[in-house]
Amino acid sequence: MKPFKYNPKKNSGRFRHRISILKAPGPDDVDEVGQPLDDWIPIAETWAAIEPLRGRELFTAQQVNAEVTARITIRYRTGIDRTMKAIYNDNEFEFLYVINTNYANEELQIMCKERQ
Repeated sequence: MKPFKYNPKKNSGRFRHRISILKAPGPDDVDEVGQPLDDWIPIAETWAAIEPLRGRELFTAQQVNAEVTARITIRYRTGIDRTMKAIYNDNEFEFLYVINTNYANEELQIMCKERQ
């Protein structure tokens, strides 16, 4: 057995945001009556680190659309892909890329776009 060695990159204190990961309903996802589901389906709740990277405002057709790009880091888990989204305190993050950091199966970095 290896002795414990502190690694600041694996420090659980930086995972301080509780997020819900949701997937879009597929054609096989139906309710009790057999009707297709309209709502996104929650698949996991996990602790994450959310870091805003940049923001911009788009002025089109006299409307203001704000976009914030963020990086969400979570502990490694299978089944996470770019068709999903995350919810944190009424903020919705659309996944753009899911990166297995160093292919070590320890963390996932999710590059995403926040809609405001």
